[in-house]
Amino acid sequence: MSCQPQAAIPVAPKPGPPPRRILVRSTNWLGDAVMTTPALLRLRGKFPGAQITLLAPEKLQPLWREHPAINEVISFAPDEGLFAMARQLRAQQFDLALVLPNSPRSALEVWLARIPRRIGYARPWRNWFLTQAVASRAGSVKMQKRSVDEIKRLIARTPDAGPPTPGSAHQIHEYLHLAAALGASPEPLPPQLFVKPDEVEAARKKFGLEKIAGPIFGLNPGAEYGPAKRWPVEKFIAAASEIQIRTNCTWLVFGGPADAAAGSRIESAISSPPFAIWNLAGKTSLRELMALLKLCRVLLTNDTGPMHVAAALGTPVVAPFGSTSPELTGPGLPGDPRHWLIRSDAACAPCFLRECPIDFRCLNGIEVERVVKAVLAAAGTIR
Repeated sequence: MSCQPQAAIPVAPKPGPPPRRILVRSTNWLGDAVMTTPALLRLRGKFPGAQITLLAPEKLQPLWREHPAINEVISFAPDEGLFAMARQLRAQQFDLALVLPNSPRSALEVWLARIPRRIGYARPWRNWFLTQAVASRAGSVKMQKRSVDEIKRLIARTPDAGPPTPGSAHQIHEYLHLAAALGASPEPLPPQLFVKPDEVEAARKKFGLEKIAGPIFGLNPGAEYGPAKRWPVEKFIAAASEIQIRTNCTWLVFGGPADAAAGSRIESAISSPPFAIWNLAGKTSLRELMALLKLCRVLLTNDTGPMHVAAALGTPVVAPFGSTSPELTGPGLPGDPRHWLIRSDAACAPCFLRECPIDFRCLNGIEVERVVKAVLAAAGTIR
C-alpha cells in the first residue's frame, strides 16, 4: 500500500468575501515565469483591489518590475531555509495563496505560513498542504520523456499521431486553469512583460549601441536545459552571416556566462564589417537583457527563457525546435503569426530529453536557408 498522502483531496471551500491579500508562489524558471503572466493578469482582473504579492526566486525578481498584475515581490535565495521563509510569509497575513509550481515544497511553504486558503494542482505528496487541490484540466498534455527504445521505434516507422492541436495544450492554459479556480477568466491573453523607454535608452548607451544606424537583430544560441535544445553553433553562424549580408543588420548576441564561449565563436566568425556584431553573452543583467530584446527587430533563438521574454515584450521570434514542442511551450500566444517556430520532420521529436541519444536529427535537419527566410520575414524585410 502506498504511503503517499493521497487518500483524501480537499474540496473547494464555500465562497466567502473576496481576498484582500493574495500570495502567488511563482515558478522557478525564466520561461515558465513568463508563461504565467496571462494567469496573473486574469487574477488582477478578478481582484482589482487586492494586494497581490509574488513569491519568486531572487534571480527572477527584476522580471516583475513595472508589471501591472503585481504589487510586490518577495524574493528568496537558492539556499533559503523553509522555516525562515514561512515565518516571513506568516508576518504578511495573507488571506489566500495560489501555488503555481507542482512541487511538494511549494505547497508546504504556504502551509507552514498558515495562509488560510491554499490553492494548487493536485499532485503526489502535497495535497494535504492545500485547502483546494485542483484537478488537471481536460486539455492538459504531459511532457513525457521518451526512452531510447521508443525513439528507435519511432524513427523506424512513420508516427501514427500528429502533434497536439495548436493552442489547446499550451502551458499558459495550465496556469490560467489555476486562476480560474478562483473565478478568474480562463480565456488566454498573450504573455506580457514591460520595460520603460528610459531603460531601453540606458542599455543602448551602456553598450555603445548609439553608433548603430541600421537594424538591430538579436541572436541567442544557448539553452540552459541541455544540448538537445540547441541548434548547432555553426548553423547560427551561417544563418547570421547570410542575414547580415542581406540586411546590413547588427547582431546582438545574448546568453548567460555559460554561453560566452559560443558568443565569442560567433563574434569571431562575423567580425566585419564594423558594428556587425556585439557579443553580450554573460554581460547583461536581466533588466538590461529585457531592454535590449525590446530594441531588437527580431530574435533568432533556441527554445529557452529569453525566447519567451522577447515575445512577451513584443519582439518577433524565430526559433528552431528540437527536443521540445512548440505546441506546449512556444513563445507568445499560440498561433501568433509574428513568431516563426521551425522544426524538422524527425519522427522522434519531441522527446523532451536533455541530450540526444542518437544522431540529433531533429535540429540537424533544420536547414540554414529555411531559418534565414524566416528571420527576414519576421523582421519585415521580405513578404
